[in-house]
Amino acid sequence: MPNQSLLRLIKRWKRYEPRANWRQVPPKTRGVYVLYENRKGDTFKVTYIGVAGLGKTGGGGARGRLKSHNAKQKSWTHFSLFEVHYNITRDEIREIEALLLGIFRHDPRIDLTNKQKGSQKLYQLRHLSHWETSESPTRRSM
Repeated sequence: MPNQSLLRLIKRWKRYEPRANWRQVPPKTRGVYVLYENRKGDTFKVTYIGVAGLGKTGGGGARGRLKSHNAKQKSWTHFSLFEVHYNITRDEIREIEALLLGIFRHDPRIDLTNKQKGSQKLYQLRHLSHWETSESPTRRSM
């Protein structure tokens, strides 16, 4: 019997890795990554939230995305990477990104350089009509 994963979405992750360590990320790694600017000591300012590995053959993996950021952007010093399991779809990865961008969109502590600020589909779900038709789970089913 195969071992069960500890988490449903995330296979493994790295946190606050120095910028130079982008070369250690395996090619075609799929998931969500965050770029930071180290301020003082343990203080990290989030500058970018992105996704990787959305190509049909795994193209655009995290290593390639970090390499591109390394060549273009000067403001980041560290990154975090959350690799997803192989059964997580491209749409599910995008949904994770949209959720994070939606959470931090109006947070004054975070100055994202992302052009995309969220997801139309996600924003549609906040309307009252989606809440009125939903059945609340019973305590037993939780």
